[in-house]
Amino acid sequence: MEKEYRFVVDRAGERLDKYVHEKCPELSRTRGQQLIADGYITVNDRVVKAGIRLGAGDRLKITIPPLPPSQLEPEAIPLNIVYEDDDLLVVDKPAGLTVHPAPGHPGHTLVNAILSHFPHLADISSSLRPGIVQRLDKDTSGLMVVAKNSPAQANLVDQFKTRSVVKAYLVLVKGHLTPEDGVIEAPVGRDPANRKRMAVVASGREARSEYRVIRYPGSDTLLEVRLRTGRTHQIRVHFRAIGFPVVGDRVYGVESAYLSRQFMHACRLGFKLPSTGEYVEFTSELPPDLAQALEDIG
Repeated sequence: MEKEYRFVVDRAGERLDKYVHEKCPELSRTRGQQLIADGYITVNDRVVKAGIRLGAGDRLKITIPPLPPSQLEPEAIPLNIVYEDDDLLVVDKPAGLTVHPAPGHPGHTLVNAILSHFPHLADISSSLRPGIVQRLDKDTSGLMVVAKNSPAQANLVDQFKTRSVVKAYLVLVKGHLTPEDGVIEAPVGRDPANRKRMAVVASGREARSEYRVIRYPGSDTLLEVRLRTGRTHQIRVHFRAIGFPVVGDRVYGVESAYLSRQFMHACRLGFKLPSTGEYVEFTSELPPDLAQALEDIG
């Protein structure tokens, strides 16, 4: 069951994450930092960063969601593995599959599927995300890389942090977007009005999306979008912010008579192999539901 605590800060200058751990000893410092990053902990009703210094009289709200089950179970879910070596595998994730267990999604995830194929992965991490170095939304399909051992995981995480990984998506947005090549630079953070959503907010983290128009089907625009940063829901938030919402996106975009999910597909993924440093790149064609939607839209 979800717990909620409210405090009025009684002294100034304390780091938020340290103060949270002091007030809620049941939370480890790491879990507290994760809850802050996920928007469950707010100061004066604002989503902030773990390292901010509190002021006397600040209003602190701490929401603690229930933990998902700690035991990961392998599940025989089909996987489309497009590449594999001793360090990693690249999978083409279908739409509708959540990447890892979380509150509300305790099982039937990509992690459960991977453990069915590679049981030893449960030993490389104590978390519910063994091998996971990136995420795709549940209803976004396409390419993901998964580490098979701890050194490879650390190497890949570093590549993502240094923004050397190529990540490109095929995206359909509502309206005719011009110019045909462009860049969206706008900070993305938790929506102050709804912690389950993201938004372009001044206090958000730097976010950059580059796009090029592929064609104009009907009254829409098919794009290839390359992410230079990897903020949660970045593409969906960015294109909503400029008035061209993602087709089929029921949260940030516009519903479509032709789609039951957002038109987003991770079509291109490039990185350096941890073992050799060789750059490799993989591509994925549109899955049948998105290809059919394009044909129906015309």
